[in-house]
Amino acid sequence: MFKRRVTSCFGCLLVALLGLMHVAQAHASATLLLEEPYGRLGAFTGQGHAAVYLDRVCAKTPLVLRRCRDGEAGVVISRYNRVGGYDWVAIPLIPYLYAVESRDDIPLFADQKLVAFLRDQYRRKHLESIAPDVEGGEMPVGNWTQLVGSAYDRTSYGYEIETSETRDDELIEVLNAQSNRTHYWTFSSNCADFAKEIINFYYPRALHRNFLADAAITTPKQISKSMVKFAKRHPELDFSSYVIPQVPGSTPRSTPVRGVIESLVKTKKYLVPLAYLQPVVTASLALVYMGNGRFDPVRDPMVLNSGRGLKPPLAADERRTYQSQLQELLSRTNPELNSSRNLKEWGRVQANAVPELDEEGRPALQLRVGEEVFELGVSRSNILTNTAPAELAQQLVAARLEEELKRSPVPKASRADVISDWKLLQQLLPTEASLN
Repeated sequence: MFKRRVTSCFGCLLVALLGLMHVAQAHASATLLLEEPYGRLGAFTGQGHAAVYLDRVCAKTPLVLRRCRDGEAGVVISRYNRVGGYDWVAIPLIPYLYAVESRDDIPLFADQKLVAFLRDQYRRKHLESIAPDVEGGEMPVGNWTQLVGSAYDRTSYGYEIETSETRDDELIEVLNAQSNRTHYWTFSSNCADFAKEIINFYYPRALHRNFLADAAITTPKQISKSMVKFAKRHPELDFSSYVIPQVPGSTPRSTPVRGVIESLVKTKKYLVPLAYLQPVVTASLALVYMGNGRFDPVRDPMVLNSGRGLKPPLAADERRTYQSQLQELLSRTNPELNSSRNLKEWGRVQANAVPELDEEGRPALQLRVGEEVFELGVSRSNILTNTAPAELAQQLVAARLEEELKRSPVPKASRADVISDWKLLQQLLPTEASLN
C-alpha cells in the first residue's frame, strides 16, 4: 500500500498536533504538520517539511509502532533523507518538538548550544541505533537532528482530522510489515509524499499534488491546502488547525513556507534574472501561482500552548500593553536596561554558559559569576529552584517575553503563555519592583 522509498522533500511538510496534549481524547486523530523552512537550504527552496502526528499510535522503538497506552501522547512520523538508511522514523510528540521528555522541561529560551546539548542527550538515550557516536564518543553530524527539537528550528502548522482506532491498527500493521529502507527521491518520494500517503490511508484521495503550481512535485504546502479543502467538503468530520510557535531564543527564525512556483515568483534572486531573460515565461508563472498556488496557513489560528492545549493568540492591543509594561518593569529594576538591551545581554550570558542537566535531569545552565559557579534552571520545572543570582533568572524570563511580544504575522505565543510568563517574571522580581 505504501511505496518503499524515502524522501526529505527539500523543505517538507510538518505534520501537526492538535488536541494532542489532552491525556484522554474522545477519538483518534491524525494531524498533518506543515513546518516552515530554516537554514540555508530552507532559504534556497522554501518548501519546508511535512510530517504526521498520530495521537493513538506510539513507538515501541523509533522503527516499530504499537498502540498507545493510557496517558501516552502519540508519535510524529515522517520520511527523512539520509537518516540511518531508514524510510521513516517515529518519535514521541514532546521529544520531537522540544528534545525533552516532559512538557514542563521545555526551555524558556534556547540558543544553538543548548539545543545541540538537549538533542544529543536524547540521542544517547533513545537513538544510538540510528545515529551512533562517532570516533571518540562524539555527537555525529547529519540529518538525525531533524528527529528531535523541531520547534527550536521552526514554526509549524497543524491540520488535525478525526480517524478511527481500527484504521490506526491497520496502519501499524502495514508499516511494521513493510521494509523500512530508504529510496528517497525529491521529485516523487519525499517527506510530503509520505505524509500524503499516511493521510490518504485514512481517507483515500484526500490529498494530492498540484501539477501546475508545483511542477508535479508533492510539496508540504500543497498537501496542507488540499487537507483544508477536504475538511471543508466533509464538515461531518472533526477538523482543527493551529500554530506551533518556534521556541523563543537566539536560534535563527524560520521563514514562510512556499510552493515551487511561489518560490520562483516571490524570490528576487530567481525572479529578476528570469523576468529579464524570459518575460513571457515569468508572466505565465505568476498567473499559475495566482490561480493555483495561493494558500495562507496562518488564517484564524489557535496556538499550541506549551504542549498543554490549544489557546487563542495574544491580541494586538494586549501585545502593545505588555510591551509597555515590560519596559516599565525592567526600568524599575535597572534604569539603564530596556527590553531590547536585556535580550542582547541575556544572549551574551547564555553564550558563555555551559548547558547541563540538574540532579533531576532537567535542562540547566552552568554559569560563572566572578570566581563563583552557579546553576540556573531554564525550564518552568526548575527556574525557581536554583543557586544562581535572581537577576539571571529575571533576565531569562524577560528575554522570553521580549521574543513573544515582537510584532509578527504569525503568533509567537498564546495569550495564556504570555500571561503565565508575565506572572513568572513578577515572581522572580523583588516585591517592590513588581507591577500589579
